[in-house]
Amino acid sequence: HRAILRQKLEVELTRIAQEFDGVFGAQVIDLTDGTTIGVNAELVFPQGSAIKIPILLELFRRGDARSGLLKERRPMTDAVRTAGSGIIQYLGNGTSELALEDLAVLMIVLSDNTATNMLIDEVGGMEAVNRTMGELGLRQTKLQRKMIRPEASARGEENISTPAEAAALMVRLAKCELPVSAAGCRRMREILEIPKGGPVPQPVPGNIRIAFKPGGIEGVATVWALVELPDRPYVLTVMTNYGGAGDEAIREASAAAYDHFSRLARSTPY
Repeated sequence: HRAILRQKLEVELTRIAQEFDGVFGAQVIDLTDGTTIGVNAELVFPQGSAIKIPILLELFRRGDARSGLLKERRPMTDAVRTAGSGIIQYLGNGTSELALEDLAVLMIVLSDNTATNMLIDEVGGMEAVNRTMGELGLRQTKLQRKMIRPEASARGEENISTPAEAAALMVRLAKCELPVSAAGCRRMREILEIPKGGPVPQPVPGNIRIAFKPGGIEGVATVWALVELPDRPYVLTVMTNYGGAGDEAIREASAAAYDHFSRLARSTPY
């Protein structure tokens, strides 16, 4: 019976992909039994701000190696300011300092681009992030430009991943099988669980924690999510390109996944 339910979820994700006016990819992983359901899961997609999760990981990896790093403060100045999303762009020149861990919160919760670019420099640059992704076997997940660099994007230096690789990273986060300490893994999840907007939480009851990061640039909508459904947690990654209604496709995929796993959470083996 459960095999038939899994097939229904795959059929629903396939329907969403077929009806989407662009390209749609998704990966769903059942953290209880390891079942994986994917649609176009190996395709490489631009990531928008979802690529900030690997930056968060690299920051906490370095925080374990260097005591006190996450508490070190950096000044907010015109020299580091970046346009786009976030609040730092509106702060005074040299009037504030923030700890690196607080910059990480701003990067994930408000998708602050200035905080993101500062943290890329702090962790040793894009090469350091990509090296860690490669060591985890995620060779299609690459940070190739800083935030708000249209000239780099035009050259094809886009931040990329696949639904399968993003899901694999979120599974590692769920199991704390990352190159960070247990405490660092817990703090990463806490930061990712801070409530934020996006289509993934919309079909999910508000009492269920979701560790996630959405992303979006023109024609692109993505999300990497760990849905901590009691008795049946799962990972959902969705990526869209060349479409104008990516958020709606993500919401539909989230609704389908939640419906599937909430049924399993309430069921007996039969």
